Amino acid sequence: MDKNIEQFAAAPFIKEIGRGVKGARSMSRGDAAALYAAMLEGRVSDLELGAILLAMRIKGESVEELAGFMDAAERSFAPLPAPPGPYAPVLIPSYNGARKLANLTPLLALLLAREGVPTLVHGVRNDPGRITTAEILAELGLAEAGTSNDILEAMASGRPAFIPIERLAPELAHQLSLRRILGVRNSTHTLVKILQPFKGPALRLVSYTHPEYLATLSAYFGTAAPAQRGDAFLMRGTEGETVANPHRAQQIDWFHGGERTLLAERDAPADELAAVPEARDAATTAAWIASALRGEAPIPRPILSQVAHCLQVARSLRA
Repeated sequence: MDKNIEQFAAAPFIKEIGRGVKGARSMSRGDAAALYAAMLEGRVSDLELGAILLAMRIKGESVEELAGFMDAAERSFAPLPAPPGPYAPVLIPSYNGARKLANLTPLLALLLAREGVPTLVHGVRNDPGRITTAEILAELGLAEAGTSNDILEAMASGRPAFIPIERLAPELAHQLSLRRILGVRNSTHTLVKILQPFKGPALRLVSYTHPEYLATLSAYFGTAAPAQRGDAFLMRGTEGETVANPHRAQQIDWFHGGERTLLAERDAPADELAAVPEARDAATTAAWIASALRGEAPIPRPILSQVAHCLQVARSLRA
């Protein structure tokens, strides 16, 4: 910690959130924003930072805390300019990759971009033991963006843009990196999946893995997320990714102006599964995606349905 930076007094916050699942008390939105801003700015000692991250991991974020953290997170980096055109941008967070099913997040992004939708994928470059979206996009010849101009140029050319979190929001990327030290995820892993970095409205595709986050994120988008920031689709993740499962479509809830609408119902189990590659390596997945885009392999129906819903809502946000 830089000795020239004014240290933040974190002990009173740790005292409240560090009493375990039953004894801990949640922070107000303002207190959560102040604490998370100090964490991002390096004004919290390493000892206190570890205590905060583990306390929140055990306690879980309240809706007010999640909103406060997001308030601070979105103030920590320069917003991206809104792209022109008839569609609001669609945001696809990709922080998990795939181990079993093929990671078809790049297919979703490419299908949206092909329809003229400004599509931004943000996430991690690699994750040991998983095949990431960044690795597949690289196999498809799509270079990552380094600046906002790179993002706008890709969108204007009908390509999805990918930007690693290190370039989009470096301070958030540092918080994510602490997983390698502590061995567990922290609140920032949730924040990056609901991030909205554009100046204007955008459609966020958000997924959850653990059932308790369905309730938390539903309450966040229903009561605490600024409506002027755009809409959100919320669904259970496909190995943590926000692309529809090719074999069995998930339920998708649409949040618009604080109102929740059931957009798509969960598919019943099917005997016949879609023909998609196994998640063996990035090159194999990229080759299959390229063949699907050429019409040589059938695109799974749940993904086509997800694209159609995105087109409808992204256009409505610009109407």
